[in-house]
Order: sequence, then structure tokens, then C-alpha cells
Amino acid sequence: MTDTATPMRQPSLFIPHGGGPCFFMPDPDGTWRGMEAYLRGLIDTLPERPRALLIISGHWETEGFALTGNASPDLIYDYYNFPPHTYELTYPVAGAPWLADRAAALLREAGLTARVDAERGLDHGVFIPMKVAFPDADIPLVQMSIDASYDPALHMRAGAAIASLRDEGVLIIGSGLSFHNLRAFRDPRATAPSTAFDQWLTQTVQAEPVARSAALINWADAPFARICQPQEDHLIPLMVAAGASDQAGRQDYGEQVWGAAISGYSFA
Repeated sequence: MTDTATPMRQPSLFIPHGGGPCFFMPDPDGTWRGMEAYLRGLIDTLPERPRALLIISGHWETEGFALTGNASPDLIYDYYNFPPHTYELTYPVAGAPWLADRAAALLREAGLTARVDAERGLDHGVFIPMKVAFPDADIPLVQMSIDASYDPALHMRAGAAIASLRDEGVLIIGSGLSFHNLRAFRDPRATAPSTAFDQWLTQTVQAEPVARSAALINWADAPFARICQPQEDHLIPLMVAAGASDQAGRQDYGEQVWGAAISGYSFA
């Protein structure tokens, strides 16, 4: 796509970003193989190469919304007790200050609080999955925070506010995990609750938008919701991705990881 071409509308996505730097460590049991393959295949599901990426990560919480405005963002290695080489990973992607300014303006026009942070780098909820999905680091990227309130309706409003960016060739990605109870991974008692919650979440995502929004606002009433999301920071990016679409979503990734059901979704 050239600068003068009319871009094709990009989808919005909710992707799993794995555990720490999992895709760049030995994986003898193949735990992360399916998720890695899903991320690596994302580019082939898009209508064309995105003009830029706007990624909402559950690892950055602010009062109101914030967007990275650094033209050359650093990496934030916000994972702990992993092998030394994982703290030397690189992802020399360019920032997109124009996109940060544009998204912040759209959020403010919708009555939401938004600012551009010119110093903030990219946390591992962004650079780890993007290093798999877009390994050449050649698509400019902006990270957007989640609001510390975790208010699902607020985040769906934010998604609706920035939805027009999709028509400008911007791929909107919510990065998190549909199951995020670190103590319950590998516990066989988590399999049935995670499956029930995953089925509810998938049915909700696939519903028509009005019903979907109503259900997502009350996600904590879903089966085993608080077992699967004791703290919903990794689920909230889904609300932004869903809010950015007026179409029913679909599940495009789903498997059990360490005994827990995990899904990824796309919205046309």
C-alpha cells in the first residue's frame, strides 16, 4: 500500500500474548507451539499490510487513556526470573506519533480522557507477540493503555471512539489472555471452569453487537468468571477490540494451554 492508496479496512483483534517471553525460550513440550503458530499466521488473515498497529496491552494501566508518542520506543522487560537472554531481546520498531495524536484526539472527542506519553516504551504484552506476528518490526506501532478502573463499558466506548482508524489502515489489537489465573495454570481443577468460561466468552463475542456489549459489561456474572480472571487486566483489552466493531466477532484461535482454555478473536 502506498501513501496515496486508499487503505482497506482492517479488523480489530483480541490476541493471547503468552506467558512472559515464552516464544523465545526452549519449549520441549510444545506448550506454546499452537499460540505461536496463530500469531505467526496473523498477517495472512489481514486484507492487506496495515499502515500501522495500535495495541492495547493489559500491562499498562493509567488514569484515563494514554498512548505512546515516542518515535523510537524502548522495550520494557516487565517479566521476572526468566533466562538472561530474554532481557536482551530486541524489537526495533518505529513509533507513530501521528497515530498517537490522532487516537488521543478521537478519544477526547468522545468525551474520554486521553494523553500522549512521549517517554513510555513498549511492554512485553506488545513486543513479545509482535515479534512473532511481525518479526521484521517494519510496521509503525503505538501502544495504548487500559484505564485503571477496568470499567468494561468505558473500554468499549474507547474502542468505538477509535474505530474509524480501521478505515485508515490501522490494525487495532487487544493483547491479553482470556484465561489469566497464574495460580490455576497446570491445575487440573481449572480445566472445567476455564472451558465453561471460554464457551460463554466465545458465544458472547459471536453475538450481535448490542447483545455482546450488554453481556461483556456484565462479564463477571459469567460462569466461573472470577476463577478465570481474578483481576481482569488481561481481559479488558478485549472490550476495546469489541467496541471497535459493529459486527459479530468470531473465534480464530482456541486451545488448552497448561490445562486452561484460551481463545483469540477477530472482529470485521
